[in-house]
Amino acid sequence: MTQKLPNFEDIPVIALGCTDSTNREGCRRAEAGAAHGTLLWATEQTAGRGRRGRKWISEPGNLYASLILRPECEAKKATQIAFVAALAVSGFLGEYFSEEKRLQHKWPNDVLVDGRKLAGILAESKMGKGAALEWLVLGVGLNVDSYPEDVEWPAISLREIGGKPAEIAELAEAFGRAFIFWYNTWQKDGFGPIREAWLDRAVGLGAPIRVRLQRETIEGVFTGLDEDGTLLVLKAGETAPFQVTAGDVFPTVVLRNH
Repeated sequence: MTQKLPNFEDIPVIALGCTDSTNREGCRRAEAGAAHGTLLWATEQTAGRGRRGRKWISEPGNLYASLILRPECEAKKATQIAFVAALAVSGFLGEYFSEEKRLQHKWPNDVLVDGRKLAGILAESKMGKGAALEWLVLGVGLNVDSYPEDVEWPAISLREIGGKPAEIAELAEAFGRAFIFWYNTWQKDGFGPIREAWLDRAVGLGAPIRVRLQRETIEGVFTGLDEDGTLLVLKAGETAPFQVTAGDVFPTVVLRNH
């Protein structure tokens, strides 16, 4: 992997105001040929989306951003970019939240504080020729001023945890700068450093976990990630970890506190 993002000063940063979805707009612009690294951001969405087609509640005053990427890698490697984004989010939030150690990662795409969801990540892509990607749109939703109450996983906002006040545009650009750092690290050194840094903040590592799959729910101990970011869960009585590529994760250490 050799393709790097340009310096932040050279990246197109586009303020959308209110939009249906920054990811939908990102997909439309990617199809129209938007440049690698284009960053879109909005303060309100009318049709925000989360993982697995779920609705992302998008109140005004929060950050909704999407990056258009054209990574020169196989599609199976592109899943690693969600971990890059998680590191970018938790990394730049350290500038706005003095108790940085309370920031945690939850597989595959959430950033938590004290077990409550502060940010979520959604990747959407289009295949090109062979096993390569044509483009990938990486969306980030950050609860800045508010958060949804009636959701499966408890949420929290930057304001509630005492984060430093900031304009949405400033937060969008801070995310962009942090993403460039981690993306270029991934391009240069591979997934190893990304995996290690992500696991340093992984909630429930080494503890019991429940994973809801499409047709069943499994339980075991969260033992780590493999070389591509697959979740490893060691079920009772087994010697080899079960590999999870898609599912909803519920660390019991968090569930006990909520």
